[in-house]
Amino acid sequence: MSWAAQHGRSEELASSAEVAARNGEAAQAEQLYRAAADAEEEAFRDLDPNKARTRGITAVSVVSLYYKSKDFMAAQTFACRCLATENLPGFAVPQLQNLLQTVWGEQAIAAAGLKFAKQDVFVAVRGGEVLTGGAPLDLILRKVEEVRAIFYRTIEFLMNRPLRMRGGPSQEIQQLFRPWLFQAPPGSYQFAVRLEDAKQLELGIVQSTTPLAEEVTRKFIEIVRSAASDTEEAMTIVVPDQGYRTTFLKLARNLAPTGQSYSELEIRSEIQSRSGPIILAPAARKIINESIKKGQTRSSAERIEGEEVPLAGVLRAVHLDEDWIEITINDGGERHIRIEKAGDAIDDVVGPMMNRQVTVDAIRSVAGKYFFRDIEAFE
Repeated sequence: MSWAAQHGRSEELASSAEVAARNGEAAQAEQLYRAAADAEEEAFRDLDPNKARTRGITAVSVVSLYYKSKDFMAAQTFACRCLATENLPGFAVPQLQNLLQTVWGEQAIAAAGLKFAKQDVFVAVRGGEVLTGGAPLDLILRKVEEVRAIFYRTIEFLMNRPLRMRGGPSQEIQQLFRPWLFQAPPGSYQFAVRLEDAKQLELGIVQSTTPLAEEVTRKFIEIVRSAASDTEEAMTIVVPDQGYRTTFLKLARNLAPTGQSYSELEIRSEIQSRSGPIILAPAARKIINESIKKGQTRSSAERIEGEEVPLAGVLRAVHLDEDWIEITINDGGERHIRIEKAGDAIDDVVGPMMNRQVTVDAIRSVAGKYFFRDIEAFE
């Protein structure tokens, strides 16, 4: 058969595999991906050696398909053979190397005997200061921490825990589920997060009270998707509790860009592939802000007579137990402004903002004091 015929057959099989994966038929999907990989490898063998670009594209496709079929040894063997003996175009070499590292990571997981959720959550950051395969370290560390915070909040919500206002998740929760960070396949700067399965038996926790890792992953996707939508009803259905709903909205807002450091953040997972990826752009941040304002109850700050003012500066100090935060503003001279009544702010919303540019919505009283309404990062 010709390259075109084998490649066409591979595409048909891969398409069927995607349908099976969306329908939750994991074993069937893996078999179809394996058949697609075999057909694509046959297509690679049939290619004219002078068609370097097509050979490079096809080689990457073969390894990707073997990876999706979870035949890691076949993926490794083919990738290493191509890198060692094939004259591939420049773009294909780093892509094969990245895929190979991903394959080795999966092999290491299997060898360690760790059990994880079957589906990753992929997070990709694009635009602004972000390059393909590279991004400012502080930006990515913040995004990782923000994704982690939403995962732990999702676990607490599913386990019907009271809304946590102070501190991090309990040791019990942290030991029960651990989010892991993995290298993602080639693309814009991206990483993959996967939950390690809960250790119910080791901790003596009743299994019926503990969600499955897949359930947490699915709920995480539902929450972020609902937060980024423009329908208030969607978020209310997914998170009926007002306190949790506001917390999730503020955490999702932290993920969304203002357009300064980056222009888009994408979240996707095969666990809800039919709905497509979640795209958080500056427009999504505005939508989330509107949802937060609609859901806010009348606070003590709003009952104070005064002028609503936005304050832009660096968050320098936080003492939520004593009900205040402090920002430093440089408007021709450095000023330190303490903002009272900040007790409603939540630690893992405010924490990643420390020593960074923020915008605080406040009320300035007739006496010149400032009272807290909301805070968001200025990326």
